Amino acid sequence: MFQPVSLFIGLRYSRSKNRAGFISFITFFSTVGILLGVASLITVVSVMNGFEGELKKRILGIVPHVIVTQEHVSQELFTQENNVKASSFKNWPKLRTQLLQQKNIQQVTPFLSSEALIQSSTNLQGVLLQGIIPEFEENNIINSHMVSGYLSSLSEQAYSIVIGRSLANKLKVSMLDTIRIVLPNQTIFTPMGRVPVQRNFIISGIFDVGSQVDDSMVYVHSKYGAKLLRRKGDGINQLRLYLDDAFNAQQVVDALTLANQVDFAIKPLSFTTWNDSQGALFSAVNMEKKMMWLMLSLIVAVAAFNIVSALVMVVVEKQGEIGILQTLGLSRMGIVKIFITQGMVNGLWGVTLGSVFGVLIALNLNEILATFGLNILGGGYAAQSLPVQLEVNNVVVIVLSALVMSFVATLYPAFQASKTQPAEVLRNE
Repeated sequence: MFQPVSLFIGLRYSRSKNRAGFISFITFFSTVGILLGVASLITVVSVMNGFEGELKKRILGIVPHVIVTQEHVSQELFTQENNVKASSFKNWPKLRTQLLQQKNIQQVTPFLSSEALIQSSTNLQGVLLQGIIPEFEENNIINSHMVSGYLSSLSEQAYSIVIGRSLANKLKVSMLDTIRIVLPNQTIFTPMGRVPVQRNFIISGIFDVGSQVDDSMVYVHSKYGAKLLRRKGDGINQLRLYLDDAFNAQQVVDALTLANQVDFAIKPLSFTTWNDSQGALFSAVNMEKKMMWLMLSLIVAVAAFNIVSALVMVVVEKQGEIGILQTLGLSRMGIVKIFITQGMVNGLWGVTLGSVFGVLIALNLNEILATFGLNILGGGYAAQSLPVQLEVNNVVVIVLSALVMSFVATLYPAFQASKTQPAEVLRNE
């Protein structure tokens, strides 16, 4: 098969077994270094993607992506006759229908929320109390992570509550036990003086999402939450939006703000995104991911630039052959192409094998760790496995980056070889 002269000679040099031992040693380890760097980068990035995906599912699956409130509803009013809070967000069903018609919004659920204390016979802890309507929460991640009872039990039993397994363990309670909800910011007058609003609830469900919300969030039916908060009607004063991608929250808010000025019947509305409560966590994860990319990319770069050392020694060793090729009429650019070809062969082998090994390790990481009896998450997470999310676009970026580094590493030795003066080299031959 016909091959360009430069390509033929470069491939011939790369397959040659008559090199000096030290040159072969450096060439081998530059290839192995690229292999290990690419494989490590693919594996670690896949694990970081998995952790980010798990955080996105377990935290943002519960935390509303966007919260919609009516501005004058947030300034809750008191009726003078009975000290009962009045909720004027009565048109939320109509607003919910309008919101579901907007782009990127997959689900809209009504709720109320309040800070509260939850008390058992042995412990007391602060939580976020959420009043929901179970009929609208069928796609809630809580439903798929119930370990006891059902979320729909909130509609079946008066003053029932659903809590997380972690919180249940701290309070030392289980199904059908009675706990007390105390609202420290809401007080009533009694013969004993002013005391916080409180009420006993029966545990009708326990969930386990596996995130920080397991011990910080509890659910009750909105109508019983409204009674506890001394609100009229169903007590709903907020709508939460779940998007097709939580990271598009700000774009959705911008679009909703514009639509609120034109289309929505309920005005004015205010919007709050998940960034206000969870943004710092995801920013830290994103920064950690970028730093891992940088550190492992530097490892690949160091391995790739070992090609420079190997090629410089090859150039010194092949001075005579270079001079002969130039005498026979091979141009300087032809010499450059020969050494670029030789260096790229080593880089290509390392990148190809590294990408294959990296993909295989990423897809079978948990099985490999189990084979060697390793548990990276620690003893408390023996039953859990590392989340791994292999993305094709990441693999493509890593492969192309490693190839570019290998190519750049060949340029200096190749141009040094092209500067060889045939007369000086061949004078003593």
